[in-house]
Amino acid sequence: MSGHSKWSSIKHKKAAVDAKRGKAFSRIAKEIAVAARLGGGDPDANPRLRLVMDKAKGLNMPGDNIKRAIMKGTGELPGETYDEITYEGYGPAGVAIFIETMTNNKNRTVGEIRHLLTKHGGSLGENGCVAWMFEKSGLILVDKNKADEDKLMEVALEAGAKDMKSEPDEDSYEVTTELADFEGVRKAIEDAGFAISVAEISMIPKNTVELDEKGATKVLKLMDLIEDQDDVQNVYANFDISKEILDKVAG
Repeated sequence: MSGHSKWSSIKHKKAAVDAKRGKAFSRIAKEIAVAARLGGGDPDANPRLRLVMDKAKGLNMPGDNIKRAIMKGTGELPGETYDEITYEGYGPAGVAIFIETMTNNKNRTVGEIRHLLTKHGGSLGENGCVAWMFEKSGLILVDKNKADEDKLMEVALEAGAKDMKSEPDEDSYEVTTELADFEGVRKAIEDAGFAISVAEISMIPKNTVELDEKGATKVLKLMDLIEDQDDVQNVYANFDISKEILDKVAG
């Protein structure tokens, strides 16, 4: 099972749970504010803002929260200024890990991430040490049980998708796009009536490490801990896990 698509599905489910206790809202509010600061508060003219607003609405984030986050980003309301910083390193079994953060305290963030990696069998590396193993692309996951494969493929490729694939043991069809084509492909899939479970800009690995049960247990635990760090927005890794092993370790 592809690590990047499966982890995206896991994160999506985690976000829905986190939203109930406000944690996901806090994370998305940061992302909205940064997107508005960098590209303006109009989602029609700011694709990044539109994407994160769609994510917020998908988690039932109140409209007033979204509006306040935009206004903080544009400077209409006072708020913290966050820097976008990426960290790279390795986890157990030599898995490459790429971490995206938004922080108002770089020293705190790097210290906590280094501690998590070191404590759980990994290490923090220099910038660029693993980035070359990933490609920034659009990632769209469509529920298998709600889609006809041939029709979905026709719609996606006609709209400009780069690829569509699915492993037999996966629950979703995975559509990947170039960054410039992401919005058009997503809209085409939605307009065709397909149920999209995940639509995001993702760091997709060019090659993967196949994990056994022991390695999967360690890597998923580390990914979970990194994801829960307050300044982390996204974490990616280049692993594969079979459905049989995933069912064992994910309980």
